[in-house]
Amino acid sequence: MKAAIIKEKLQENFLSYLAIPSQSNEKNPNVPSSVGQLLLAQKLEKDLKDLDLVDIAINEFGVLQAKLPANTDNRVPNIGWVCHLDIVNVGLRDKINPQVIKNYDGKDIILNEKENIVFSTKENPEILTYIGDDIILTDGNSVLGADNKAAIANVMTALWYLKENKDINHGNIYIAFVPDEEIGLRGVRKIDFNKFDVDFAYTIDCCELGELVYETFNAASGVIKIKGVSAHPMSAKGVLVNPIMIAHDFISMLDRAKMPENTENREGYVWITDIKSDVLNCRIDFNIRNHDKVKFEESKAYLFDAIEILKKRYKLAEIAIDIEDTYANIIDSVDENNKIAIDKLKEIYQKLDIEAKIIAMRGGTDGSYLSTKGILTPNYFTGAHNFHSNKEFLPMDSFYKSFKVTVELMRGI
Repeated sequence: MKAAIIKEKLQENFLSYLAIPSQSNEKNPNVPSSVGQLLLAQKLEKDLKDLDLVDIAINEFGVLQAKLPANTDNRVPNIGWVCHLDIVNVGLRDKINPQVIKNYDGKDIILNEKENIVFSTKENPEILTYIGDDIILTDGNSVLGADNKAAIANVMTALWYLKENKDINHGNIYIAFVPDEEIGLRGVRKIDFNKFDVDFAYTIDCCELGELVYETFNAASGVIKIKGVSAHPMSAKGVLVNPIMIAHDFISMLDRAKMPENTENREGYVWITDIKSDVLNCRIDFNIRNHDKVKFEESKAYLFDAIEILKKRYKLAEIAIDIEDTYANIIDSVDENNKIAIDKLKEIYQKLDIEAKIIAMRGGTDGSYLSTKGILTPNYFTGAHNFHSNKEFLPMDSFYKSFKVTVELMRGI
């Protein structure tokens, strides 16, 4: 099948999924956190039926799962793909107005003439790599949503390709489209693992051509609750305990050099994400991240020790800390039995003449949670740049190469 036909199908699928607004809503504790994600799942449910998949179902949490049965008697692994339905909410519009720049000429791009929003090559020189390619961008008022609708379009187009080319042998292929990845990997936790019987899986949830990830952060989130003692200022001496000042003392015990704004590569951090307080009660929310499991545990231990010091310093206050692991480093789940998932990716990159850019992701994917369930889940590129930005863009040739990786992975190993 000609590349032009596949690219047209990829673009058609991608744009159709972008047409359904699906920002996740961190303030909503329910899963899914937004109606749009469920609407997208329902559209995909119909599309999967047209592609002859079986065991198609959307559960109460908006997780859509399906299976493409093997068409070979050869012993091959069961492989899964997990893509998230939500796009990130960074304060931009939920509605996406994409535009396709044909045969990009290397000049600045006016995304929105009325609002004077310009995609500058000086600020985004990486786009100059794609002169002559077709580029998908927005009107500058939203993210593009290649994270992760490019992945959904990739997988759906690959399933369509297998239907059109029935001579391609493949094993059992399992699909899970999950909500709310962007707000703490909530949806992947709601997969019915009895219906996701895989030897390993993949996500397609990183950026430029060639990126390959099998190392992510270990991650934890935490809450500190402080109850002070209130008193009128005229009689406060020796009585009043100000929870805001206890919070100040706690934060001053942290190493500023080990915060997100001062770290890079494999350096971990503690990040204070929110503080809410009045004269009696204070709440501090924080995240802990580290690629190294030992250092990750040391960071948690340090925070517990810090709280014990504060309890001794402020005996009249009530101070409590709670830390919960949210996901793990994918690499810690690699073993001799499952590393074929990574080896196969590297082989396919070489076969397709794609330079592998192996990175330690300063973040996590749904695969970071799946690794805690014993399912090794490496991550590969969509081809897009500038995730979570109104300058996000997707070159079609890179998108097509990502699709080719997916099809090669789906072939019987």
